[in-house]
Amino acid sequence: MRRRTTAQALALRSRIVLECAEGHSIMEVSRRSGVVPDTVRTWRRRFLERGLDGLCDDPRPGVPRKITDADVERVIVKTLEETPKNATHWSTRSMAAATGMSQSTVSRIWRAFALAPHRSQTFKLSTDPLFIDKVRDVVGLYLDPPEKALVLCVDEKSQIQALNRSQPILPMMPGVSERRSHDCLRAGTTTLFAALEVATGKVIGSLHRRHRAAEFKKFLTKLDKEVPDRLEVHLILDNYATHKTPDIKRWLLAHPRFHLHFTPTGASWLNLVERWFAELTQNKLKRGVHRSVQALERDIRTWLTDWNEDPKPFVWTKTADEILDKVATYCRRISDSGH
Repeated sequence: MRRRTTAQALALRSRIVLECAEGHSIMEVSRRSGVVPDTVRTWRRRFLERGLDGLCDDPRPGVPRKITDADVERVIVKTLEETPKNATHWSTRSMAAATGMSQSTVSRIWRAFALAPHRSQTFKLSTDPLFIDKVRDVVGLYLDPPEKALVLCVDEKSQIQALNRSQPILPMMPGVSERRSHDCLRAGTTTLFAALEVATGKVIGSLHRRHRAAEFKKFLTKLDKEVPDRLEVHLILDNYATHKTPDIKRWLLAHPRFHLHFTPTGASWLNLVERWFAELTQNKLKRGVHRSVQALERDIRTWLTDWNEDPKPFVWTKTADEILDKVATYCRRISDSGH
């Protein structure tokens, strides 16, 4: 009776039963509940006969089911195990034609079992022979970072294009979304090197027109200047060739407080800075209009400054074992994975 999610009719019936149990007369319960006495008699009698089940509505008469459980099973099996003759996936119309049911019936069955043949998602399994070791290494830094050290997720977002629409943008109006031309004018590209501080969410960024090892070395030098000397620096980064050149290795030997932790190949999702790049893309770059690379870089620097005024860290929650178990599940579901 006190639960907020209980239906009002069920709550009223429960209140009637409880007040009767307290010894109140039928007329008194009728007056206090705002119902006629016959209603009180009905629910009191049904509770005495059937207990809690008696407070629920009885099945109501109606048209018998036309779609049997076997029909439902046939639709589900056909959806999961077969494809239509001239298409890559089923639609409600093609399934209705194949099973002899109505389109609305197929739609209800799919909704009931959360089937959506028109949708698909992408994934990629890493083939790195050191996948397990690298996952445990990187996730360990997220969940249990070392003391007196700074953990930075580093990557470069290359080929950021300065795009200007070929025609003026039509602004949003009530009932009409913003509209823009599908083609655009390209004014050049730039590359953003970024280091996301895992603990605080702050980002150290640097813009360059190219993304060679020389630019990466400059970015490492910038990190060395901005991170206090008393702290060790652990960098999480991918396997891009510019991160492993002889010149970079010599720089690392000269700066022993820097420690590199590489993510597995084909597993960029393990680097939290990619999540920050998604924020930048969605909120600034995707619909931005820039007539020059200088204007683009100016906007990126402004957005980076605003972010660092109120940074929001991305909290990693999955353990290495949970990640590896999920990958193993994917492998078992793929018939030709070889695992």
